[in-house]
Amino acid sequence: MTAETDSHPPTEPFAAHEPARRGGSIVLVLLVAAGIVAVAVALMTIGRAQAQPYILGVLALLAMVGLFNLFAFAAGIIRFTDRGADDPVMGRIADHAYDGLAVTDPKGHVVYSNAAYLALTGAATAQDVRPVERVFIGNPDVSEAVFRLLKAAREGKRQQEEVRIAGSDGAQGRWLRMRVRPLGQSKREAKYAVWSIADITRDRERQEDVFRELQHAIEYLDHAPCGFFSVDPAGDVIYVNATLANWLDHDLAEIGSGGLKLTDIVSGDGASLLTSIVAVPGEVKTEVFDIDLRMRGGKTMPVRLYHKLAFGADGSPGSSRTLVISRTRDEHSDPERAAEVRFMRFFDHTPMAIATVERGGTVVRANARFAKLAQSLSSDGAANKSIFRTVNARDRSLLISAINQAAEGQGDIAPVEVMLDGAKERWGQFFVTAVEEDERDTEAAIVYLLETTERRTLENQINQSQKMDMVGQLAGGIAHDFNNVLSAIMMANDFLLNAHKPTDPSFQDIMQIKQNATRAATLVRQLLAFSRRQTLRPQVLDLGDALSDLTMLLRRLIGEKVKLDLVHGRDLWPVKVDVSQFEQVVVNLAVNARDAMPDGGKLTVRTANVTVDEAAQLSHKGMPAADYVRIDISDTGTGIPADIVDKIFEPFFSTKEVGKGTGLGLSTVYGIVKQTGGFVYVDSTPGEGTTFRIFLPRHRPELEAQPEAPAANGAAREGAAEPPKPRPDLTGQGTILLVEDEDGLRSLNARGLRSRGYSVIEASNGIEAMEALDEKDGAVDLVVSDVVMPEMDGPTLLREMRKRNPNLKIIFVSGYAEEAFDKSLPENEQFAFLPKPFALSALVEKVKETMTAS
Repeated sequence: MTAETDSHPPTEPFAAHEPARRGGSIVLVLLVAAGIVAVAVALMTIGRAQAQPYILGVLALLAMVGLFNLFAFAAGIIRFTDRGADDPVMGRIADHAYDGLAVTDPKGHVVYSNAAYLALTGAATAQDVRPVERVFIGNPDVSEAVFRLLKAAREGKRQQEEVRIAGSDGAQGRWLRMRVRPLGQSKREAKYAVWSIADITRDRERQEDVFRELQHAIEYLDHAPCGFFSVDPAGDVIYVNATLANWLDHDLAEIGSGGLKLTDIVSGDGASLLTSIVAVPGEVKTEVFDIDLRMRGGKTMPVRLYHKLAFGADGSPGSSRTLVISRTRDEHSDPERAAEVRFMRFFDHTPMAIATVERGGTVVRANARFAKLAQSLSSDGAANKSIFRTVNARDRSLLISAINQAAEGQGDIAPVEVMLDGAKERWGQFFVTAVEEDERDTEAAIVYLLETTERRTLENQINQSQKMDMVGQLAGGIAHDFNNVLSAIMMANDFLLNAHKPTDPSFQDIMQIKQNATRAATLVRQLLAFSRRQTLRPQVLDLGDALSDLTMLLRRLIGEKVKLDLVHGRDLWPVKVDVSQFEQVVVNLAVNARDAMPDGGKLTVRTANVTVDEAAQLSHKGMPAADYVRIDISDTGTGIPADIVDKIFEPFFSTKEVGKGTGLGLSTVYGIVKQTGGFVYVDSTPGEGTTFRIFLPRHRPELEAQPEAPAANGAAREGAAEPPKPRPDLTGQGTILLVEDEDGLRSLNARGLRSRGYSVIEASNGIEAMEALDEKDGAVDLVVSDVVMPEMDGPTLLREMRKRNPNLKIIFVSGYAEEAFDKSLPENEQFAFLPKPFALSALVEKVKETMTAS
């Protein structure tokens, strides 16, 4: 249903259900008052007695009149009028308002409407006035809006709607703005609703005209022969014209809906150029850049950008306005411009940062790589202003000197490698060259910057690895020589103990020698652990159970001031390690953590599985991606200073006081973990604590061909624990060929074996041993040989002897681990092994065990 305006609308407002106002007269009131006074005076003149009946009659008449007036007021026949309601100013404002106004009661009846309301709703007379919902009933374009307005009116809320009313008989439609609000704040007034209807057709027409003009402007911009785009401060592309979208092969409808970044349409580091403009509060800057844009398919196109950027009063950048001119045609039409395009491509896409600078260091021009590097060094843009701000203050003088040399026209300026400025440690190498003499007024030098952080880091890692290997070789060699010396000391000490009774005065001195020799042997084992040349007895182990077994020991070691917290990961994978060596790793780290917390703290041991994908995402250098079981040992102690954190795994390096540490604890940890095939790293913050992260490779039983035989590699394996026998019989019979290049040690070993009933043939090297074997026609029951010997080493001796007697039994003794020479032996060779240093009892026990073995 369409509401139309009557051709002769009423010009007077209408208030429905309101009686016509009656005019009052002050003269009538005065006449009534005068009459009452006259009656009262007349009654006073006739005397009280005669006037009494008349007085009662008058009073009764007045009372009756008053009673009837009360009933008439209650019935609404009479009412008192508010003088304020008759205010001509207030009345005319509402009655003659341009917008249509109407007031409805709680039942929806119109109790007031002005002339504009009647005109807008098409009411011909005051009796035709209708509420809004009845005016537009049945009009599908308006009904939903009216429903929302009625709902707001019932709830006492404000609501506004704009609707279009279609014209009838081809007439042009109209736009109406309808509002509703409660009459007042009181409960009674809130039940009345004030409706407002305004004709906004002209306003909407003006808006449509502006919108059409804007559409035309956008159409002109879209189809301009050059590109245009805008980027907000966050780097999001908020507008691209159709020309540029066509060049870049992007869908224009998708641009601006989110997701397209400046870095998506600019090739290489070109985006850094656009964001490198130094902020100047309140100014508008326009810069010209020759860069490449990236198409959606990955191809590039050379362009020239006129980049306009306005800064606020606080220096914050606004959205950019960038004009794009394609330079693709220049490559074919103009050779000079084509050469310029090629040069700019080389300039911006080179992996080296390039900038031309003044003598004072001010950057005149820079390529994209320099802009990106400068942004990463300083967030305030200072590095884009001055090249000196890219260098740490301690090395800045070196670059200043090089640029001064270039400004004076000197050539062959030596490269300068300095520390770059910034939060992290970064390094760069500067190559400075002079410019032509006639250009030195504006530019003093051309500076090429190549960041060398990764190279220096790799060099440091290689140097550290080589140093650790060299120290390990040195430690292993020292340990081997010490083992020979200690073996002789321990063997001679055993002879002295056998020759002296406990009651002898010198017995305690001999025991002191034995204890110190044992202590020295422990230190040598730690050196071997660092050099990864110790003998390991690996077995499949559940780390959760192993750490739980260590709990009581760790609590005693760290003391009551330090709280121990074990956090086990779920379903830990098995690992294959030497149990005793693994326990030594944990104990060493726990003791170090305790010493770092003299006032108490917390020691946390945490385990977890690390998958291949997780290992690949870790930043640990040198650790290949694989499945690992990780053990984190963290403390809340003093931490490790950054300048010594790279030295902590070196042997004999210690920060403890003299006499409170050997400096072999962490080197032992490093060696054991490395020999097991794992990796160890340290994270430490001075004043906050240290965390050692150990990664042990996951053990996969299905990859093993078969379980190890008890005598694999000929090495004696530890059997099940049995109750120790009181005095085992270590005597025996047979011929033993003893091969040892240390004369003193060979003599002591031979003496010890002869004291147990064996016949001993001595040889100082492998050649003498082969000659002795030939003299005996192979009639030798056992060969006890050193591994490292001149002329012929142990593995070579084994191969030659097995050619003559395949069943010959051999025991190797060495200060190195058996794995050190195991790889040089043929597969499945059987031999026994006894690590140095050893006591006399250990030697004769191993000989007895080997000779009696089948």
